[in-house]
Amino acid sequence: MSRPDPIISPAIITRVKEFGESDLLVTFFTRESGLQKGVAKGARRSLKRFVNCLDAFCLASLEYTPKKQRDLCFIHSGKLLEAHQGLRSEYGSFSRASFIVELAETLFPPGVSDPRVFDLLKDSLKALSDEGGNILIPITFEARAMAIGGYRINLEKCCICGRAYKGEGRAVFVREKGGISCLGCRQESALSPGMEPESIRALRQMQDNDLGQLKGLDLSGGCLKEIKNVLKLHREYRLEKRLKTAKFLD
Repeated sequence: MSRPDPIISPAIITRVKEFGESDLLVTFFTRESGLQKGVAKGARRSLKRFVNCLDAFCLASLEYTPKKQRDLCFIHSGKLLEAHQGLRSEYGSFSRASFIVELAETLFPPGVSDPRVFDLLKDSLKALSDEGGNILIPITFEARAMAIGGYRINLEKCCICGRAYKGEGRAVFVREKGGISCLGCRQESALSPGMEPESIRALRQMQDNDLGQLKGLDLSGGCLKEIKNVLKLHREYRLEKRLKTAKFLD
């Protein structure tokens, strides 16, 4: 059986590892095919085919031959589109970029793709590079990515009695239900934290909108803390693991 024709596609480089004497093992996201892993032959020696484009967080145009079954892709060449240099010059930005990349790889492993995730990851990395260590960016990324991945938090009604939430008064996040409840059905605790109406409205916006649509979103410190806490509990319960890079958000 003949090999597939090469593809040229924008790609977000997520991980790069030395592979043999002169090759690199490259993990990357594409918009149409999701997470891929391939070998860039001779990349450590080439001065022409891979000019400064195989660094983590870079947006590059890659020419590669898709894998057959479980084989690695063969990466022929690459052209740098966006270096995101700000992610390497500021620790907070680098740390938060590492978190969103790990979360994306966990939610959307090879074989599970969604073009919205590529766009979200691309926009979030650019925003982190341009705006420094803005804590709002990884929080909004997490809320949106979890929703796209099938783990949307139900903020519309009580997950126990079914009564509609009308945006008035505190509600309680119930992690095993993946939603909020009224105070009559569940009391606040460390594992069932309360949320103010402002926090619920903001979290709903984050789940429903891309990063560009959230420009100008101004949240109080208390609101950010509530959302961050709820997302952490939700993520760890649904994914059944703790991300290595999650410590960078603390």
